[in-house]
Amino acid sequence: MPIEKILILGGTAEAAELAARLVAQGGAEVTTSLAGRTKEPAPLAGAVRIGGFGGVEGLAAYLSANGISRVIDATHPFATRISQNAQAACALANVPLEVVRRSVWRREPGDRWVEVDTLAAAAEALPVGATVFLALGRQYIAAFAGRTDCRFVVRMIDPPLDALPLRDAIVILGKASADPDAERALFANHSITCLVARNSGGAAGHGKIAAARQMGIDVVIVGRPAP
Repeated sequence: MPIEKILILGGTAEAAELAARLVAQGGAEVTTSLAGRTKEPAPLAGAVRIGGFGGVEGLAAYLSANGISRVIDATHPFATRISQNAQAACALANVPLEVVRRSVWRREPGDRWVEVDTLAAAAEALPVGATVFLALGRQYIAAFAGRTDCRFVVRMIDPPLDALPLRDAIVILGKASADPDAERALFANHSITCLVARNSGGAAGHGKIAAARQMGIDVVIVGRPAP
């Protein structure tokens, strides 16, 4: 019986856990594909592929050329383009597709949420003169350029290559923490009065949501796109 070849579309904690579990089980060749936005990604079990595929046709060709027998989409909930491409490419190459999605965060007592659908709406919802913690990827920062009345603290994994399009901003390097105490200390150190985050869900990034609740900080939260 030919060995199963599994391609995981990754970049999330769930994808890393899945790869580790499948490799430990044995009986399959596991490859995790990363977009390549992070310079030094954390080590992953199995093989790792970095970079794009070249759209639907490119991904379908990769699946066929490499004998992929199953694709698991465990990408970020807001990575809609690769998820759409995966659906179309798997249909084209006749390869089964599974989707792994973490549950959304739910409002809890004490949360001061303003729920919006877009980044533009998030920028409009910021309180005047706020000190804002942007828990977003660098490709989403430009939406807030017009809020020259606010001060921004931007967390990134890698240093930005270019100046941020924000009038008043500082960059701190690091990843989101699941520990509310760590996030609370960070917010207090920078006098944060408002948090902007996408409703990514999952435990790894929930520390900031819990910290904001404990500190009575306003949270502008961007809802997920339609699946």
